[in-house]
Amino acid sequence: MFDDDERRRPAATGFAPAALADWSEESLRAYIAALKAEIGRAEAAIAAREAQRAAADAFFRKS
Repeated sequence: MFDDDERRRPAATGFAPAALADWSEESLRAYIAALKAEIGRAEAAIAAREAQRAAADAFFRKS
């Protein structure tokens, strides 16, 4: 029942650093670009949740 949620959720750290010593400069630059894209995706997910929470707070706020 909860297997899908657990599979999609990262571990507490959610990150395992790669061994970069043998990578070429081109590979390192591509890796950085991919990481930046993933950071952007995570930031967008956070912003969406914050907007949803703000909308819910505004809807349920008592005057």
